Amino acid sequence: MGEKGYTAMDLVEFLQTLGHNDGVQLLKATGIRIVVQPGSMAVLSGQRVKLCCLAVGHPIVQYQWFKVKHEVPHGNGPELVLNPVHVEDSGFYICRVNCGTSFEFSQWAQLDVCSVSAAGYGSVAGAQENQIHICVQPQSQKLIVGDQLVLECFATGKPLPRYQWYKNQCLLKAGNTKHYKIPYVTKANEGVYLCRVYNEHERKDSQEVEVSIEEHPTNARGPAENSEDDVNNRPVATDKVALLIGNMSYWNHPQLKAPMVDVYEMTNLLRQLDFKVVSLLDLTEPEMRNAVDEFLLLLDKGVYGLLYYAGHGYENYGNSFMVPVDAPNPYRSANCLCVQSILKLMQEKETGLNVFLLDMCRKRNEYDNTILIMEALRVTANIVFGYATCQGAEAFEIQQSGLANGIFMKFLKERLLEDKKITVLLDGVAEDMGKCHLTRGKQALEIRSSLSEKRALTDPIQQAGCSAESLTRNLQWAKAHELPESMCFEFDCGAQIQLGFAAEFSNVMIIYTRIVQKPPEIVLCEAYVTDFPLDLDIDPKVTNKGTPEETGSYLVSKELPKHCLYTRLSSLQKLQEPLAFSVCLRYQYQGMEETVEESKEVDVGKPLIANLDISSQFKRSGCLQTCQMTHSPCGSCLAGTDATEPQLRPQNMQYSGSHLNVYNPSLASASGFPQSEHFQYSVYSNALGTGQWSPYYSSYRSSTNIPVENTDDTSELVANFSDRVNFQ
Repeated sequence: MGEKGYTAMDLVEFLQTLGHNDGVQLLKATGIRIVVQPGSMAVLSGQRVKLCCLAVGHPIVQYQWFKVKHEVPHGNGPELVLNPVHVEDSGFYICRVNCGTSFEFSQWAQLDVCSVSAAGYGSVAGAQENQIHICVQPQSQKLIVGDQLVLECFATGKPLPRYQWYKNQCLLKAGNTKHYKIPYVTKANEGVYLCRVYNEHERKDSQEVEVSIEEHPTNARGPAENSEDDVNNRPVATDKVALLIGNMSYWNHPQLKAPMVDVYEMTNLLRQLDFKVVSLLDLTEPEMRNAVDEFLLLLDKGVYGLLYYAGHGYENYGNSFMVPVDAPNPYRSANCLCVQSILKLMQEKETGLNVFLLDMCRKRNEYDNTILIMEALRVTANIVFGYATCQGAEAFEIQQSGLANGIFMKFLKERLLEDKKITVLLDGVAEDMGKCHLTRGKQALEIRSSLSEKRALTDPIQQAGCSAESLTRNLQWAKAHELPESMCFEFDCGAQIQLGFAAEFSNVMIIYTRIVQKPPEIVLCEAYVTDFPLDLDIDPKVTNKGTPEETGSYLVSKELPKHCLYTRLSSLQKLQEPLAFSVCLRYQYQGMEETVEESKEVDVGKPLIANLDISSQFKRSGCLQTCQMTHSPCGSCLAGTDATEPQLRPQNMQYSGSHLNVYNPSLASASGFPQSEHFQYSVYSNALGTGQWSPYYSSYRSSTNIPVENTDDTSELVANFSDRVNFQ
């Protein structure tokens, strides 16, 4: 490492990342030990604030406080006193402890300061020091469609309070800051809001406020559309339900990047429109079929149903097929889900609106010559298909800075909240995609619709009483979103550990552990989780990490508490039994070399989608069959098997390879590597080749059937994307 220019501090950071505590202690300065860390807090301006960092060392320790990267004037003592504190003093503080030529940094401390004038809605009289006290309460508002909604809540307390907004007692996914904003409100945003303020020790709820939104003749829809009759006759939904599936980690085909980000952003947007959303990543064929079954249970007369899919796909003879992650190579219709079959089952529910947004390729599958002869679809004027690309073409994804967006979602997310007829909204997305000259001739949105009414995703929900159907929907949806309660453990040594949970998707959960309290005689203390069920196939190397990003969780890191160890549990649908694991504590007493370990067993039940048992290998009686349609010439799924008997899927399929970046073979340079170092480009293609994928070369080593456009202008497209387009 020294020959490569690394320093000893670089080595310390690498060892910390690997969790090699013995090596870290050996390399760190033995003369410095921070015994009191500064704590984050929220205060009012004008108060006296004290941040404290206390360290011991030989021969003498010195202190220097920093605000972010700048030294704090006169901040050269163990205590940093701000008296009085001002709003501009808000920020992140850290203390550097020097001992001779060695130094050590404290943990970061966040200081949040609110002006006294802004806190006029509440009073601090009688509030005890360090306890949560809500100083700024949200206020009721009467708005007009198109206005901006801004709700504010501020609380003082130590540790730093965190915020979570609720609407009609339902958690708002994007509402985790003290300001909750909606740039463009619609009738769907009406409701009763409150903010829950909490930290490690307590929680308090703000007052409930009502937000009412009225139509107005001068709103942005235009004078021709704003008659009183038009407002009164606006369509309504009895409920709104969405199933979002993103398949990335294919076992036998090229990996994708964009579906994770696309599904996450789609989830947040649809929740703002009052959709009940189930978002799932990386489903096998039985899991996809069973997930659709659960989705159909949420549908009923007048319900708006939306299905979004991002992943590999193909289209044959007018039928679109979604490819599960366990699809063999090559795959056929028997291994995939037919979208038109799902539509037929949705029509039987007499839904008010059926929307399909398919972010996948529509190339023909040359290995599948099956012609599905299905029963005719009903004639209903409520069907909308939004295809990410035209028939016979591919859909692309763009990757920069480690995260990816599909081209379709890049433009769709900018318009999804607009209060417009869904087909008009998609027309706008198509126009936006058409204006991007880099995608012109490569990918164009295609819309198919039989919609006759002005139905929009923003239409209000109007339930006719509390029907048994609506209660069933609410119960079924709630089962898929049950998170374990946060819990605290006290070990025999006196240390207290907090165990918390957060949902990234309906089948992905983050577990975080933090040390709340430890006795002063303990110098080293570490809490971690282990012994997870084998159903989840968790790699121990990516558990108990110092940042969510190290576990593969890039999307919710800002919502999680800091200074914890994080573990990401994916594929929760595979859980056959309640989730049980061990919480372990490893610690060392002052003056002793050996470490001591304690552990406690934890059973948190079945979290999130695991409650619905969608991983069952048996086909359910109501499950759609893409290969066994009435009068289908395809016959049964497996040759020589009675189609009426439940089919078992093979258990011995193994996940092949690691998560590799996927490149279009036509885009490789003469050396076999991508032309742009910081840009990665892949295709939602129907990957049917039989060659082996090489992580070092951007094409298959043998002949392949992956549909690609081997044209010079496609190569130019990558270079242009890399140089000119800044994708979020």
